[in-house]
Amino acid sequence: FSRTLAALLLSAVVLPAQPAPKQLDRAPATATVIPLSENWRLDGDVPVHALLISLQGLANRDHPRIYLEYPKNWQWEIVHPLMGFLEQRHGLKFERLATNDADAALAQFGKFAKGCVVWDPAVRSSLIVAFTVAGVEDLVVVHPAQLELAARHGLKPVVDLRGQFTGQPDHVIYQWAYDTYHARCSRDYYVVMGGHSGPEMQPGIADFGISRRAFFSDLSANPKHPEELALLKRILAGQNPASIVLGWHSYAKDTEAQHTTLTGNYGLKMEGLHNLPNVSFTSQIPLTPDFKYENNHHVALDAKLKAEPKVYLAAVSTDSMGIGTWTKPGRGDIPYAWQVLVNWSWMNPPALQYFYESKTPNDYFIGGLSGPGYMYPQSVPADKFPALMRDMRALMATLDLNVLEIMEHTEGHRRNGIANLSREVGDRYYREFPDVHGFINGYSAAQSFDLRDRRPLISYDYYLAVDCTVANA
Repeated sequence: FSRTLAALLLSAVVLPAQPAPKQLDRAPATATVIPLSENWRLDGDVPVHALLISLQGLANRDHPRIYLEYPKNWQWEIVHPLMGFLEQRHGLKFERLATNDADAALAQFGKFAKGCVVWDPAVRSSLIVAFTVAGVEDLVVVHPAQLELAARHGLKPVVDLRGQFTGQPDHVIYQWAYDTYHARCSRDYYVVMGGHSGPEMQPGIADFGISRRAFFSDLSANPKHPEELALLKRILAGQNPASIVLGWHSYAKDTEAQHTTLTGNYGLKMEGLHNLPNVSFTSQIPLTPDFKYENNHHVALDAKLKAEPKVYLAAVSTDSMGIGTWTKPGRGDIPYAWQVLVNWSWMNPPALQYFYESKTPNDYFIGGLSGPGYMYPQSVPADKFPALMRDMRALMATLDLNVLEIMEHTEGHRRNGIANLSREVGDRYYREFPDVHGFINGYSAAQSFDLRDRRPLISYDYYLAVDCTVANA
């Protein structure tokens, strides 16, 4: 009896979502845009990009001052359309600097830094550690070759990581960072600075992580790396309940399924994309006063429908508004559903307003992915599930979403894993979401189907992979 009562009391506790950055009453009248080049190699332009991204995180901490114009071939292609939207819809005027102009940027915004942290070009992970140091100590990140530039703007080295990690494996490097800085880092945000590996790095999310004083690493969730995995578990266990993991797993260390499963084990929300840009800026921009989230609903929940003798098809873009597909020619020509990242209601309000206002009658929005963030429901402990889904219900109501998309890859990648839901997980969703019109499951093809109170759960029959040929499609 006591264990049952304790479990009921635990499930009744309302756990607050992580505190969102404070929004302005309206968009600022002006801001500075700094274009970035297409070179994202550590032996190329990453040093100047890292400097500018860290400066952006510091300067934008209490006000949206810097917007970085990423190249047009950036994975998240809304950077350029969103600039135009901010100008036209929010009345924001951008003052433009030259591409990679760190000198002019420091002249204008160097006052927001207390000095600089020097990373070691011989040790890639030292740059990731430097992002942690930058947020905690209010320092701009510099390559040794940029020390003279920083000095001209009154920024002296406060932390110098050169030689600190020579010959050390990553678990030792990040253990040092943990021991030195973790106690002063946010418990609401943690950044896994993964994705591209080796000589390339695309740290687009670093500005937001620095602004929130998050801890950074690219620790592995792969059991083949037990020392890294042990430290990663310690970090995740120390975060606040239902808080945010930003970024993306390292392509060189573990798999998407391994990392997402692990974050789910701790009841945390994954906001994927290591290269998601300008969140320190967009998170502070409110919706315009005349805007309201309105979806293209076609069918009422109590509508009396009769199936005709034909095949019904539903096409769904499962990956965050298709990453950059929204801006491609032909969008809107056929009925299409788009998975909305619900946390963008506070992380990226102007982007969601842009999507909602530029939709056609053929565009329909659904909530995902599995909850308030990217997660695999089977990996989430039962006692942590209700708190996450309370957040999801509230966010779906705000965004006028009636359909929830579920992705279950706890047991592996879509090409060799199992995407089906257990009966227990299905029961949880039906219990937690009594007002949705239905659920879509799988991301890849799956075989889970259900129908309760006229509300279906339907799995995908086919997954159209990005490398599928047009003929096969």
